[in-house]
Amino acid sequence: MGDLETIQTGALVVGGGLAGERTAIECARRGVQTTILSLVPPRRSHSCAAQGGMQASLANSVMGSGDGPDVHFADTVKGADWGCEQNVVRRFVDRAPRAVRQLAAWGVPWNRVEAGSRTLPNGTVIEEPPEKAGLIAARNFGGTAKWRTCFTADGTGHTALYATDSQVLRLGVTVHERVEVLALVHDGTRCHGAIVRSLRDGRLRAYVAGATVIATGGYGRVYGISTNAIINEGTGMAVAMDTGVTPLGNMEAVQFHPTATVPVNILMTEGCRGDGGYLLDRNLHRFMTDYEPAKKELASRDVVSRRMTQHIRAGFGADSAYGPHLWLDIRHLGAKHLETNLREVTEIARNFIGVDPVTQLVPVRPAQHYSMGGIRTDIDGRAYGLKGLYAAGEAACWDMHGFNRLGGNSLAETVVMGEVVGETVAGDLGADGGAVPMNLFREAGRRTQDRMDALVGGRDGKEDVYAIRTAMEQALTEHVGIFRNGPALQKAVDTLQELGNRAERIGLRSTGAGANPELASALRLPGMLRIATTIAYGALQRTESRGSHYREDYPKRDDAKWLVRTLAHWKAGQRLPSLSYEPVTITELPPGDRGYGEASAGAKPAAGGGARA
Repeated sequence: MGDLETIQTGALVVGGGLAGERTAIECARRGVQTTILSLVPPRRSHSCAAQGGMQASLANSVMGSGDGPDVHFADTVKGADWGCEQNVVRRFVDRAPRAVRQLAAWGVPWNRVEAGSRTLPNGTVIEEPPEKAGLIAARNFGGTAKWRTCFTADGTGHTALYATDSQVLRLGVTVHERVEVLALVHDGTRCHGAIVRSLRDGRLRAYVAGATVIATGGYGRVYGISTNAIINEGTGMAVAMDTGVTPLGNMEAVQFHPTATVPVNILMTEGCRGDGGYLLDRNLHRFMTDYEPAKKELASRDVVSRRMTQHIRAGFGADSAYGPHLWLDIRHLGAKHLETNLREVTEIARNFIGVDPVTQLVPVRPAQHYSMGGIRTDIDGRAYGLKGLYAAGEAACWDMHGFNRLGGNSLAETVVMGEVVGETVAGDLGADGGAVPMNLFREAGRRTQDRMDALVGGRDGKEDVYAIRTAMEQALTEHVGIFRNGPALQKAVDTLQELGNRAERIGLRSTGAGANPELASALRLPGMLRIATTIAYGALQRTESRGSHYREDYPKRDDAKWLVRTLAHWKAGQRLPSLSYEPVTITELPPGDRGYGEASAGAKPAAGGGARA
């Protein structure tokens, strides 16, 4: 292959977060030679930023009494607004308790049940019996009938990622960090590996693999306002879509988290509200009790985000130099609780926005947070369209979350699905071999090098990558947000198509040599624009409201027409994705009322007055 360095492995796992590492662990445990590729050192992956916890129906605490996989199943399906695969949800809820206990065995220091009585912020007194002391504890989270979110203060992702990374090291899994996949190598029916660029020196490598797993997380940074880390640019989804044969599923399903800090958009975990925090308006009125009298601040995330936006639109937002916002009040939880169970958000508020939540209100408003859509896979994690290609975690559309995920389900999904995909890969590799067509790698390497040379040489034009990217972020934030409508979505699609045309004429201002961030951005941007366009176009075509996808011009859920999953293919030369639809799998729970949201509660704005919460 000339001067293109070639590395061979059994399983190639692209992404060093929880889903990728858990997949790699299972592959290695089953005797598969495994290599992880990561943009950053794995312990710096975005999984580390997850705060609130993992859902698993352990039923250890008094407030979780009577919980079980069946209750967890019903909560998840209702949270998804019936847009999920119910057979996948069943598999998940049955395996989640074991996964949480396994993490404990690997060293995750779960918060534990403390015997005795305590009073909740709402005045409820709970009594934990002595025999429950020391068991894994749980906190309350949105859209759940029982307390089942297992947690380590508000640093659950941190502790879980460090524990899994220790297992990766123990098992001797090869980890190559500061590298990025630019293209998958395939013959139209099978994926054989990837072309990868080193972010240290800019050189290309070829990784030849019997199985390639995409576990690169979400695409949050295609939006201008997001809680995601700067590395979450959807690159894994983009390279899969660029094959032309592997579709992305439900890309219009975008989750907005209710409580991002203003103005820096860092997450304030749902655990703040689960532990008893309130949302207040400019008049210090607890407005969620007016919209959602049963669930209040703990309706599902799509509902709370809509209610907050609706309340701001009605004029009850607090004014600031960064636009109107609402308040998160956790002062009444007390300094001890904030500096133990919510210590990370307390430090974030103090260090990043200069607010002490022990004595002050925290300014918050919704921001893009999670991608329910992703690379469409079957129940075992195999990607549609290409043998040898798999996906796990937020990069995948398994599809457990449908059109809205419940908080705490995604972190648990990373380890459950990671184990499932690792099992699948090991089984498939044992049954399927064959010669590797090395000419495909030479051709893919030449095409990728030519892309880089064209950008460095300025042959394609002088468009500025950063200007195009900013325009893309603005188009999605302004037109494909919490509330959507036909004209705005059409404007977004038109704008993104124009930006896609401009992106073909990007030229670098720098030399592009070595570890060059401008070249890296220019290589990623076309894929990001295709993802952004797919989100907007899928939302434009789906003429109903379901979960996080809320159309003001089609405000009702339409099960007769839209109880389907969107599949988006993008072949070379296309200006828009080709959309098709597949039915969702209903195995146990037929569509009905979620028990919260617009179908179950009044939709008029609250008066904004009354006693302070």
